[in-house]
Amino acid sequence: MFTGSLVAIVTPFRKGKVDERTLAELIEWQIAKGTNGIVPCGTTGESATLSHEEHNRVIELTVEVANRRVPVIAGTGSNSTDEAIALTKHAKQAGADGALLITPYYNKPTQEGLYRHYKAVAEAADLPLVLYNIPGRTGVNMLPATVARLSAIKTIVGIKEGSGSVQQASDIVQLCGDRLTLLAGDDSLTLPMMAVGGKGVITVTANLLPAEMAALVKAFAQGKVEEARRLHFQLSPLFAALFYETNPIPVKEALGMMGKIDPELRLPLCPMAQENRDKLVRVLKDAGLI
Repeated sequence: MFTGSLVAIVTPFRKGKVDERTLAELIEWQIAKGTNGIVPCGTTGESATLSHEEHNRVIELTVEVANRRVPVIAGTGSNSTDEAIALTKHAKQAGADGALLITPYYNKPTQEGLYRHYKAVAEAADLPLVLYNIPGRTGVNMLPATVARLSAIKTIVGIKEGSGSVQQASDIVQLCGDRLTLLAGDDSLTLPMMAVGGKGVITVTANLLPAEMAALVKAFAQGKVEEARRLHFQLSPLFAALFYETNPIPVKEALGMMGKIDPELRLPLCPMAQENRDKLVRVLKDAGLI
C-alpha cells in the first residue's frame, strides 16, 4: 500500500510556534520533486515536543496541502495506548491515508505487550497502520515473530524497520511475505533492505534531496541495480552527516543553510556543536546543496 521514498518531514518552527506557511512550502516542494509520500509528526518532525493541538494541526495541514496527490502517513504513536488511539482516530478524521506508530518507549513493554498495544489501536481506529521499530530510541526491539503475529491483523499493512539489522528485516519479510510491506528506517540501509524484499524507505535525507531518494528506490524496484547502487554511494556522505548529532538537529541545520526553514529546535534538542556544523557544511557543499 505504501511504497517508495516517503519523507519523514521536519516540523519548521518560527519564534516558538509551528511555521505553517513554511511547512506547506516544504510539502509542495517534496511533491514536485517526486517524493512518494509525506510522513508528518514522526521523530524527524519532533513529535515528542509538539502539543496535542500542534500535533493535530500539523497532520490536518499536511493532508490539506497534499490534497490526495501523495499518501499522508501520520505519526500517531505514543507510549500510552490510549493516547495512541486518540491520535490515530484524529488522523483518520483529518483524512490521513495511514498512521505510523512507534513502539511504546520508556515503559519497555514485553513482546506480548507490544502485540496487545498495536492490536488495541487497530481495533479502535479503522486506518491502515505502519508499525515503527527503532530500539535505539525506544529501548525495546519488536522481534520478527511479533511482527508476524501483527501482520495477521487486516489494517496493519507495513513496518518501518529501524533496528539497523538487515538480518531482522530479512526475517520479517520471510515470516510475513506479502501480508506486510517492509520500509527501511535507516536511509543508509535502504538499498540492502530492498535487496531482501523491502519496498522503500521512510527517509530523513529526502528532506534535502527528495528527487534523488525517490530515484534510488525507483531504480532498484525497476531492476536497475547498478543505478541504485550509484545513487546509494552518491548519497552516502549525507546519510552519515544527517546523524552527526541526534536527528533532526542536522537536517534542520542543513535546511536552514539551504534557506528553506528557520532551523529552530525545541529543547531538549539544541543547535549543533560548531565542529559538527563545520563538517556538515563541507558535506552539503560537496553535494551542491549550498
